[in-house]
Amino acid sequence: MTTRTNVILDCDPGHDDAISIILANSSDKIYIEAITTVAGNVEVEKTTLNAQRICDLLQLKNIPIAMGAERPLVKQSEIAKEIHGDSGLDGPQFPDEPVKKVENIHAADLIIEKVLHSDKPITLVPTGPLTNIALAMIKEPKIVTNIKEIVLMGGGTFGNWTPAAEFNIYVDAEAAKVVFESGVPITMFGLDITHQAQATDSIIEDLATIKNPVAETVVELLNYFKHTYQEYFGFEGAPIHDACTIAYLIEPSIFEFKHVNVAIETKGEYAYGMTCVDLLCVTGQDPNVHFAHVIDQNKFWNLLKRSLSSY
Repeated sequence: MTTRTNVILDCDPGHDDAISIILANSSDKIYIEAITTVAGNVEVEKTTLNAQRICDLLQLKNIPIAMGAERPLVKQSEIAKEIHGDSGLDGPQFPDEPVKKVENIHAADLIIEKVLHSDKPITLVPTGPLTNIALAMIKEPKIVTNIKEIVLMGGGTFGNWTPAAEFNIYVDAEAAKVVFESGVPITMFGLDITHQAQATDSIIEDLATIKNPVAETVVELLNYFKHTYQEYFGFEGAPIHDACTIAYLIEPSIFEFKHVNVAIETKGEYAYGMTCVDLLCVTGQDPNVHFAHVIDQNKFWNLLKRSLSSY
């Protein structure tokens, strides 16, 4: 019998968040306790609608969705419409009105409820700004002892929103600081690894051979995402940042890690939101993060293809 990892997907869909949900739902190694949403790639109302749309696509009727923070803890919101389009999921056509309903509870409160009352530790998988996770920790510190691991997409040794900072961490660095200093085991998928997971034309063409509505939607998502990354960053393909988190939970051998100290910069004029990754152990600080730095391309794309074929 397969031992499942119970997860809460805290996200801001987002093309790569959507693919992350799709990948998680396909695996018998993962049990999705809840999906919570946060402002990030677009406004929280839109990220929530997008989570509803993906749940409808996958016919996920019993997984609760809760809308969370509409802005960071301290500063004003920033969104990434340039990359994800006005809807946050530009590319495919979705019905105007979703069937899936949103729970009448704030995302942070749902996280608290799920973690406190779970008979086994829960893994949190944040793939957007860390506002909801920080709020839950601040409101109810007891949850920390029943969080197995935080597997997040964010940060890196370089930035994509500023020269120093990756978008998810930059949007709410104060929240990231709370999470990284919480003492919970953290596995981090930053730009160093996610930029290696680029869906190029040949990969997308291969995925397009899978003929079902879920796979066809993913191909449309990737084609749009590839176009914006080519336009704004000159990339060859679309980096599926967020799906790395779920790929790790399904098949850890896809990645190699370094156990290092990572600190969050919240005061720098030019480096706000930077994840200071101590790869050479120069600070003497204890390691607090498993930092992904190598990906097995064949295993990663084969896993995604198997996932989409299962639908």
